[in-house]
Amino acid sequence: SGALVVARYALREAIRRRVILVVLLLSVAFLALYGLGAKVTFDEVNDFATAGDPLDDRVLAGSTLFGLSMFTTLFLGTVLAVFLTLGVVRGDAERGLLQPLVVRPVGRTSLLLGRYVGAAAVCAAYVIAMYVASMAITAIAGDWWPDDVVSPGAGLVLAVLVITALSLLGSVFLSSTANGIAVFMTFGAGLAAGLLGQIGDALSVDTLEDVSTISSWVLPFEALYQAGLHALTEDVSGTTGVIVELGPFGGAEEAGASLWVWSVLYLVLVGAAARLAFARRDL
Repeated sequence: SGALVVARYALREAIRRRVILVVLLLSVAFLALYGLGAKVTFDEVNDFATAGDPLDDRVLAGSTLFGLSMFTTLFLGTVLAVFLTLGVVRGDAERGLLQPLVVRPVGRTSLLLGRYVGAAAVCAAYVIAMYVASMAITAIAGDWWPDDVVSPGAGLVLAVLVITALSLLGSVFLSSTANGIAVFMTFGAGLAAGLLGQIGDALSVDTLEDVSTISSWVLPFEALYQAGLHALTEDVSGTTGVIVELGPFGGAEEAGASLWVWSVLYLVLVGAAARLAFARRDL
């Protein structure tokens, strides 16, 4: 179909522009540093562990390190998503690449769907690979595994798919540079909202908690990340459980099935908005 043809073209273009290569090099560098940091951290934990300590130092170290790797995976996945989609509509239109495609052999819907499928497939595969690699490194270095192995990774994948869709929508209205800046600012806004919610919960400030809650529905990728952090140590209780819920770069927050349903619906709504805006755009 036309969408699959466009998706294959998007993948070849990403390889030709060495976008994937750059992200892979950054990922290898991160995993190497992460492995070194995990080994040193767990060695220190083993050396200073004491009997009767109310804190489970190994769980605390493992969940904190792995939470950091999850954030880095989400960030690098966002970088990849942005570079694969930032110039899909307006950028290609300004270069004169869209006019021959949307008339024949593919239409506007197939073009958008194909570009999204291509970018989403690459980003999802990348996030899964990084998640599994980080989890394996943590297990080898400290013999620590998340309480829930699957849902944190699935949440990261869905979060990156949401960001990819937002970047595709932005490409209809903004130039490549402006769209890239807008998506990264949106990513930062989601992160800031999560931190505000953590502060509001600690200080019992209802306004901050409300801002965080609303933001988690407007920008569900942050809520998915927080839910993933919670799933890492969902079976941990006591003092250790309280501390690990603070999480790196955003507190852990339990989320029910409604978050997953809303995130999928959010994807559909963003896609529909992108298609409607693209249909009204002159090329």
